[in-house]
Parts: sequence; C-alpha cells; structure tokens
Amino acid sequence: MKAILRSEQDTCTFAQSLYRNTKSGCLVFLSGHLGVGKTTLVRGFLRAAGYQGAVKSPTYTLVEEYGLNDRRLFHFDLYRLADPGELEWIGFREYLSQDAICFIEWPERGGERLPLPDIQFRLTMEGSVRILECGAKTGRGQEIVRAIQENRRKK
Repeated sequence: MKAILRSEQDTCTFAQSLYRNTKSGCLVFLSGHLGVGKTTLVRGFLRAAGYQGAVKSPTYTLVEEYGLNDRRLFHFDLYRLADPGELEWIGFREYLSQDAICFIEWPERGGERLPLPDIQFRLTMEGSVRILECGAKTGRGQEIVRAIQENRRKK
C-alpha cells in the first residue's frame, strides 16, 4: 500500500485509521530519514486514542510509554543505538512481551535482534509531499492493511 501525505493533517488522518484497526500486541516499524514524519505518525495515533499530552521522539530516552484508555503503547527510537546488543540492556524483550502496541523508529539499528514486525512503514519525501509505503509482514499486519485500504476507499 502507498499513501501520499500532503500535510501533517494527512499524516494524522492516516494514523487515525491505523489506530481504529490496530489491536494490542501489534509491532510497527517506522523507517525513513530524519524529519520525514515518523514521530508525527505516532502522535496522530495517540491523538486518535484521545491522548492530549506531549508526544516527542524518544531519541535520548530510547522509549516512551503511553497509557491509553484501552491499551498501552511503547514508542521506541533506536537512532542513538550504537550496537543492537544495547536492546538487551534496556529490557527490550520485556517491553515486547507485554500486551501493548510497539512503534519502533529506526528499526534497522536493532538488526537481527528485532522480531518480524506486523507492519513496516517507510516514509520518504518527494518534493513537498511525504510518501508512505506500507508492507504487511504477518497475518495480523495483512488484516490491518486491508482494513486501512478499505477505509481509504470509502472516503
């Protein structure tokens, strides 16, 4: 699936659809250069859940936790990871073992230590628009992508 995001609002609208179709236990990878909108997508997801607090990239903390009404979310940013082995030091497996939604920015920095995601998003810039490419990697991911596509067709 491919989406053209012309504005921050487009990104948030896409994130709302993602929120409506995502259940706890989902693992989402977010790839793309600095400033392309990875954290904006997470912020839109959290706003769709009713979260009104600050949402920033966890570049220095590596992970931010959000308690939502009906689920928990962990937002990881692996940009500053020097070695994939550092994931063990932060208790990465414990985060993933919880019944939560996990967004991981810069998953390529985690290498082979990361499990297969349900969904992989890749954000790129073409002129002034963002291109979001989405690939489902699991059955759960395929269901989510199918539902998002169906919602987008209805609009």
